[in-house]
Amino acid sequence: MVTQRLRKEADAIWRRIFEHPFVVRLYRGDLPIEKFKFYVLQDFNYLVGLTRALSVIASKAEYPIMAEILELAREEITTEMKNYEELLSRLGFTLEDAIKTEPTLVNSAYMDFMLSTAYKGRWVEGLTALLPCFWSYAEIAEYHKDALKNNENEIYREWAQVYLSDEYLGLVKRLRELIDGNPGDYERMKRIFITGSKFELAFWEMAWRGRDVF
Repeated sequence: MVTQRLRKEADAIWRRIFEHPFVVRLYRGDLPIEKFKFYVLQDFNYLVGLTRALSVIASKAEYPIMAEILELAREEITTEMKNYEELLSRLGFTLEDAIKTEPTLVNSAYMDFMLSTAYKGRWVEGLTALLPCFWSYAEIAEYHKDALKNNENEIYREWAQVYLSDEYLGLVKRLRELIDGNPGDYERMKRIFITGSKFELAFWEMAWRGRDVF
């Protein structure tokens, strides 16, 4: 399958993600809360960008795939964002705080990468740019699930458990099926997938530093 080949190509990057100190300490439960707050504010803005990219991707697909991608975009902007609003409140933020947060250079570049790929390429290439985000979160959760059992930080534990849910794993599976069933030029898809994976690693590093990586 194409997605399995892509995953193998990016394995060295993903292993660095799994062992990144932000990820390790988040799942262990001893990540400084200020680092998590910084991450959440940036991730909220990233999800807005991801939803925009999904809308563009859907416009390029034929029915019924168009409808499926639009439904995913709707879920992101309603259910997912609603969950984030609740998380923001628990962390002492308002929705306005998140909206006013200036995306970092890494975050802005990542969102621009997703949107430009969506605009310039086929819909399957647009989904390939987004896949490392969705898929790596599922693998991170699986990799650290034993640590999560002993995580005494309720906010961190509840946040992470989402990515072990049948619903989330089913979403990742469906995204992979869409890409595997409509493959394009492999070398181009590989470049897109690896770039997306590098952005995921850069995002975690940015969150760990609490600022841009440059």
